[in-house]
Amino acid sequence: MSYIELVGTLFYLWSVWLIARRNIWTWPIGILSVSLYLLLFYQIQLYSDAIEQIYYLGASGYGWWRWLKYKQETGSRDRVQFSSSRVLTGTIGLTLALALIAGVCMRRIHLWFPVFFPEPASYPFLDAGTTILSFTAMLLMAYKRTESWIYWIVVDVIGIWLYYVKEVRFVALLYVILLGMAAYGLRSWLNPRRNSLKSLAGGWSDQEAAEFSESVESCEQIDEDLWK
Repeated sequence: MSYIELVGTLFYLWSVWLIARRNIWTWPIGILSVSLYLLLFYQIQLYSDAIEQIYYLGASGYGWWRWLKYKQETGSRDRVQFSSSRVLTGTIGLTLALALIAGVCMRRIHLWFPVFFPEPASYPFLDAGTTILSFTAMLLMAYKRTESWIYWIVVDVIGIWLYYVKEVRFVALLYVILLGMAAYGLRSWLNPRRNSLKSLAGGWSDQEAAEFSESVESCEQIDEDLWK
């Protein structure tokens, strides 16, 4: 295990824990982690993952800006939601199509650009597929869409196997931890208001927090109906 792998892993875990808690500091911490992983993945010929980190640099900057803007406009960090069924279907279809195209490209990239990619890519379709899934998940995170965690869960399951086979065992272990954190993040984002109310109220039970949350949601729905 290299120092790059260790430090990058620690920063990455920190950033995931922060985003599960909807903390805006996830973005600058994530930028540090991404920079280290960019170097690591290039060294072990996982070219799709290396290219992925370049995207993450830009996406992290955008997510940081968007969350700052959202907090300034609303004064809240807890408003997360699922996309509409139409958007969900379109996103899944586009993601799968792009994953297939990317896999074909990664399988031949060493022939097209031998100077930059001297060795054939390892597991090009799986590698490219997780890359595209991660692209989608990262963008959905910036927009605070709850389904982003489902994408991360799929990425983590594939990543555990892929990095274990490539003998990057510490990263494989990281993905085991990330799988658990993604499950926690999904649960947290499914009930953001309840978690916040319990934190504020201290002694509230789950049932009391849920009842109050439902009351607030009913008021919000009435307000939305009035403005239609």
